Amino acid sequence: MSEWERVFLRNVVLPPHCQRRRTRRPGSTAFRCVLKYLEGAALTQGAEYQLRLSLFDATYHHFFGRTWRSSRRAARAAPPRPARAAFNETVYFHTSLNHPGIAAVVEVVATAGKGDGGSRHLSCGFGLIPLFGSGSEATDPAAEDRALKLYHGTPRALLHPRFQDPMEKNKYLMVMEKSHLQYALKTHQPLETIFHLLPENLLVSGLQTIPGLLPAHGDASDCLQKPRLMKPVTCYLERLSVRLYPSLEEFEEELLDLLNSDRLLQANAAPDGDGVAVRERRLHVGVHNGLRFVQVPQVAVLVPEAEVVRAGCPGVPSSGARGAGQALVLRSRIHLSEMVPHPAFGVCFQLEYVFCTSGRAGGKALPGSAHGETADIRSVRWAIWSPVLGAGEAEVVLPLRGGACRGPCQTLVYQTPTSGRSSRQVRGKHVESGTVQFYVSTDSEEHLVTAAEILRKDKDESEKPPTPSLSPQAPLRMAASPRGPGLSASQLSVPARSRGQSPARRGRGSWQEGGITHLEADLGLPDPEPRAGDQLRALPFTPLQVPIAAVGLQAGSSRTLLSRASLARLHAAGFPEILDHNQVPVEISEPVDPASFSLRLEEADPLQGNEIILQFLAFGRDAQDGVEGTWPRTIFLTFQFYRFPPVTTPRLQLVSTDAGLAAVPAQLLIRVNKDGTLGTGPPGLQLKYMVDPAFLRPGEQLWFVRYLAEHSLQIDVWDGDSLLLVGSAAVKLEPLLRQGRAAVRTHHELEVATTEYEPDVTVMGREALRHGALRPLGVRVAVRGRLHLCLANVGHPCEETPGQPPSRSRVVPAPDGAGSIPAGSWISLKAAVGGRVSRARRLAEVDGELAAALCVRRPEQGWQEQRARHLRDLQIIDAYRERVKGESISRMLSQAITATHTVHAVLGTAEFFEFALKNPYGVQHTVTIEVDHPELSVILDPREWRHFKELTKSVTPVEEEMFHLRDDLRPQVYLRPKETVRIPFKYQTFSADPAVVVAQGPAGLGAGTDAATRSLGKSRAGQTKHIQVSFQVSGGKPIAILRVKVEPQPHVVDQTFRFYHPELTFLKKTIRLPPWHTLPGAPVGMPGGEPEMFVRCSDPDIICETKNMGPGEPQDIFLKVAGGPSPQIKKFFVAIYTDAWLAAPVQIWQFYLHSLQRLDVSCTAGQLSRLSLLLRGTPAPRRVQAFTSHPQELEVDPDGAFLLPANGIQDLYLGVRPRRAGSRFIYLNLVDVESHQLVSSWLLCLSCRQPLISKAFEISLPVGGGRGCNKRITYTNPYPSPRLYFLYTNRPDLLQFKEDSFEVAGGEVYTIGLRFAPSQGAGEEEILIHINDHEDKNEETFCVKVVYQ
Repeated sequence: MSEWERVFLRNVVLPPHCQRRRTRRPGSTAFRCVLKYLEGAALTQGAEYQLRLSLFDATYHHFFGRTWRSSRRAARAAPPRPARAAFNETVYFHTSLNHPGIAAVVEVVATAGKGDGGSRHLSCGFGLIPLFGSGSEATDPAAEDRALKLYHGTPRALLHPRFQDPMEKNKYLMVMEKSHLQYALKTHQPLETIFHLLPENLLVSGLQTIPGLLPAHGDASDCLQKPRLMKPVTCYLERLSVRLYPSLEEFEEELLDLLNSDRLLQANAAPDGDGVAVRERRLHVGVHNGLRFVQVPQVAVLVPEAEVVRAGCPGVPSSGARGAGQALVLRSRIHLSEMVPHPAFGVCFQLEYVFCTSGRAGGKALPGSAHGETADIRSVRWAIWSPVLGAGEAEVVLPLRGGACRGPCQTLVYQTPTSGRSSRQVRGKHVESGTVQFYVSTDSEEHLVTAAEILRKDKDESEKPPTPSLSPQAPLRMAASPRGPGLSASQLSVPARSRGQSPARRGRGSWQEGGITHLEADLGLPDPEPRAGDQLRALPFTPLQVPIAAVGLQAGSSRTLLSRASLARLHAAGFPEILDHNQVPVEISEPVDPASFSLRLEEADPLQGNEIILQFLAFGRDAQDGVEGTWPRTIFLTFQFYRFPPVTTPRLQLVSTDAGLAAVPAQLLIRVNKDGTLGTGPPGLQLKYMVDPAFLRPGEQLWFVRYLAEHSLQIDVWDGDSLLLVGSAAVKLEPLLRQGRAAVRTHHELEVATTEYEPDVTVMGREALRHGALRPLGVRVAVRGRLHLCLANVGHPCEETPGQPPSRSRVVPAPDGAGSIPAGSWISLKAAVGGRVSRARRLAEVDGELAAALCVRRPEQGWQEQRARHLRDLQIIDAYRERVKGESISRMLSQAITATHTVHAVLGTAEFFEFALKNPYGVQHTVTIEVDHPELSVILDPREWRHFKELTKSVTPVEEEMFHLRDDLRPQVYLRPKETVRIPFKYQTFSADPAVVVAQGPAGLGAGTDAATRSLGKSRAGQTKHIQVSFQVSGGKPIAILRVKVEPQPHVVDQTFRFYHPELTFLKKTIRLPPWHTLPGAPVGMPGGEPEMFVRCSDPDIICETKNMGPGEPQDIFLKVAGGPSPQIKKFFVAIYTDAWLAAPVQIWQFYLHSLQRLDVSCTAGQLSRLSLLLRGTPAPRRVQAFTSHPQELEVDPDGAFLLPANGIQDLYLGVRPRRAGSRFIYLNLVDVESHQLVSSWLLCLSCRQPLISKAFEISLPVGGGRGCNKRITYTNPYPSPRLYFLYTNRPDLLQFKEDSFEVAGGEVYTIGLRFAPSQGAGEEEILIHINDHEDKNEETFCVKVVYQ
């Protein structure tokens, strides 16, 4: 018996009641129970006792889980104390059954000797430990120790039908007098880190070995306070095949006969001509540690080997001539990243068949759709493989198991009946139940080691986050199957059974001008090929060693002045006029020279209110734009201005005009209503932002002026129909500075550019950091179009005085409780002389509860009844006053020592303040500071304290070694009698919501959306946080309370990145920071050379780090992000600092991670490759349409809108014809055409081969001139029969054919007419001519080298 089997059989748990399993809630609560000692008069001196702990459901009278047994302890008596048996054992477990009826049952068992030398166990009593309170929450863990009363008898009494819950109501249970069990029960959050190793409802002790955990060290009473996980090893299972005895055909035939007979027997029907067919064969593969599956098993679809051989699929295992086609094979590779080198870890295989009742018996799957068929899933075989520790790559053959044998999948498994057919002689490696065969290998940098080698390592070595490596990439490795439980076609029509889910002060600088970078999923070099004969290759992915330069589009080069004719045509289009505060139209002016900007003019401007107006006028195609993508019919825009919320505009239709706006025609932007009709209002889209100093924070008016002077507005342009990104643009906001004028208005023509990945980039080193570089490493910027935009700033007078810069005083004074009157008990009035007058109010006016009690009375008549009623009211009031007296006095005293401070928090920026703490007593005290929120902290380091004082220009002193840390890390400060000290505090938040965007799409068109005015007001009450700081002396008595009111404020985004990556995978990216002197806000002439940069991320689940590589070396940011399911978009922010104390970020970057379904395609340039996608319906039927980023290279069928049925499946057929060789990407979106929502999205990873060039030509053509050139080439049909051929080219913009197809007789010669278009620039171009047959397979390829001179 292997170690895995021993661990598995020793820890089998009893499942909960079936009703509990149906209503189980997500999430599990972890507990730590310490059983200390058993004491009482019922214990016998010298006898041995044992504690047994089980889980019990009182609602259904059901025990579940597995009983835990303690070691035996002898009872010892020390008069006058009664006998006591000390255990001091700790038990850990977790459960998701958070119901008040769930409890832990403790049984006391006495061990007595028998005459034959054995032992006899006698149950002496039991008790119940409640786990959850009445509100389904864990029992209050306030008390350290508790005494559990015990009952006579055995816990089996709980199964009696007369048992009642709670136990206090049960008259049949008798309490054991003067006997109890001392225990402690608490929730244990550190246990959550090993939920993937420890199954639910399994009770384990701290000293018990859990496979996957290193042995505990430190405190023996709490061994799992800091669990240490063993390092996993990545394994790859390749060339996997399953063989069934005696053959696949005979096995399935017998299985189908038995299933059909069982179907007829259950229906009590005669043979009806229908049969049971095999729809799908699936293999579940997962890592099991003997206790549970470490992750949800992966699901792979197996196919018969005969079908693979007929299809000619390379890279699959071959069975040779003998027995060919009698195996189930897997055409991809299994990637197991959770394997751990422990003898109890094993890889579990479960073979599963999906059957359906069909109208044609026979055992073969029926073609066609799956609609209308009843599917059934049966487990057929399973196997377990325990790797040999220390072994490398090897071929593994495992016997399959079946029948009534307990397995890790907890399902019934089919067993072949004993018959003459199954009694044949077994030959070779085949066994009666079959075998599974595969080739195992590990990562090139990892190997399976023994557990002893791991234990020899330093146990105190802390885990370090991964650091980006700058070494060359590893060679290619085979494609791995997608992680997680990939659902196949048949699972959509099968009732949900056990489908799991995978457990997941700015300055200036040219670098930040419109920093927009859109990045596709990377073409890197993932893994080396294990064997030369394997032809299944993955597209390269994740070039972690090639950093991306964080340089965006240049806003300075994207603005051009319009001609007078263009301005006249724009004015005639009917765009709304922009009026100043005197209702006078604002004329178009040229932007002010940046060198003439004066901050004094802005401060002295009497019109302190700023109405920022953005007018989006038209959008035109760029003259140099290629024919890769189609021009959109509608668009929508996304951007964020200053600290206002991000904007997603409604859809705007592009309407052509009679004349162009510039050299290239542009199209006007017209609103689109919800019903798809065009809006009747004026053209264009106008948005207004009102920046009123009355709503700004103190000193923010100056910050806003600097924002306009130093930043750019970043705009993303999206296709409104396909929801694909058209491109991005950036415009400087400096023209919005009025410089004393009443209003300004400027027009801009912005280049809308998109980025395309270049896998063969060789530019490295300092060339990437050259100041003024136009594009990041590995990204080619292509201009798609030009966006015509109008910017305006209209000044408004402000009645209130604009906010002054914040005061230099950062000290919060302590409250003065002398003479204070609690609010709510008195009404304050203003007397005629200006004094304060207070009027007492009735108690019924103060407290609603008392008023309700006094109002509940019956109508009574007569003075005696009224007098009795008044007496009762007085009694009620007297009782009420006695009840609330203590609470009211405590509240009044608390208000007298409470001070309030408001903090306006911005993402990543630390808000510093000091609190004046005074000791009110005449004796010295040690004060403990307790803060109830982790984002507010006490500054303990005097260097950090001094740093924030220098930033805020505070003049208060700094005291060295002021604080002392307790064992629980709460700071303490010593105060002399009547002494006052200043406690430094820092509030800093890195959280930003929302973190996940479900789908990208245009905004709904509400009333007046285009002309809506957005004001920058105070933060909403729902976002305000309240944090309490308590200053306590010995005994927990507070001497002061500080309440911090946190009002979150929006933040500015300096640069935006977009990544497109396969779903449910990790994105690893290295971004190179620009030179530090180009960062806005960087100090000039900083002593000591280049400063070190620091980064923090808004999402704590994302690994974000940077490392200084030495003086003169560039600095990189490393990101590791877990992607979600398609089409989810994850949004997060990264703050960049140049100071070690992270006071204020110099840059805030915004990241979007688009999760797409990955599809690998291997094809040949110029040749059509066909494939299909399986579309899965949503709960509601939708009218959808497929859109692609490269329609000239990717065809979809159906190409129009079609109905996707609810919860159904449908095939989408694709035809890929790449125009150039290499590795590249194509995006495919499935969009709901009615709601304009993204339903699904795919990332097609093309690995395109260059066809064989059979002939080469060279011609010379003149540059320009407007006239093309006609040429002819000949082609000879090499076949004896007539053939039909089709012509294609990789450059349709430079070459057209006289005929796109031709037919030629056998052996005859045909002349192909060519027409070359003129070129506007000199150079060389290689044009390919593909000659394909009637099946669109490439017959020959000619290469024409054209020299333009």
